Amino acid sequence: MMRNSKFITVGYTGSMKDNNRLADFLFEVGTMRRIQRMHRQTLLIEDSSDTIASHSYRVTLIGWHLAKLAEADPYKTVMMCLLHDLGEIRSNDHNWVHKRYVKVFDEEIRKDQLETLPFGDLFEITSEYEKRETLEAQLAKEADIIDQILLLREYEWQGSKEAKIWLEGTGDKSRHLDRLKTEAGRELGAAIYERSPSDWWKGLATGHNR
Repeated sequence: MMRNSKFITVGYTGSMKDNNRLADFLFEVGTMRRIQRMHRQTLLIEDSSDTIASHSYRVTLIGWHLAKLAEADPYKTVMMCLLHDLGEIRSNDHNWVHKRYVKVFDEEIRKDQLETLPFGDLFEITSEYEKRETLEAQLAKEADIIDQILLLREYEWQGSKEAKIWLEGTGDKSRHLDRLKTEAGRELGAAIYERSPSDWWKGLATGHNR
């Protein structure tokens, strides 16, 4: 324990170099809230609240519940959800038109972001997620898709014709629901298709303060 300090440091072994690297990483993570998601271009939606950070937050909560429903590892699933778009801090988000023309060096970004951190866990977790071989990785990806379904339902509720097309599919484009393969994911996705974005507050509204 350090002398002349009010902070308990028993078991602490981090070096100044480690702390500096971690500080830099956390500043970088903070910029996620400033990165707009690029589907707004093709969805014809102006939504400044839809950022990589806000998306990742709801994906994480979805992933935790999917993991519990599927009896998977909630911790691993949650961490995959938190990290699944971290690389977009450096590459930016790309919609399906951008992807046709832009090459992203995802593996290089992951290594530069995560391999130099004091612990290797985050790089290992993202490597597992990218392979999509484990149940947790599959659930984390489905959480990502389900958040998109929620967002499209919200936009559809506001009158977006494009969002409705994305949800229901047309011609060679399948419904978003059909992208879900696990039982837990499909059942939750189906419920979202049936519920409205306003159902959560029905029965709560009142004209009188307590």
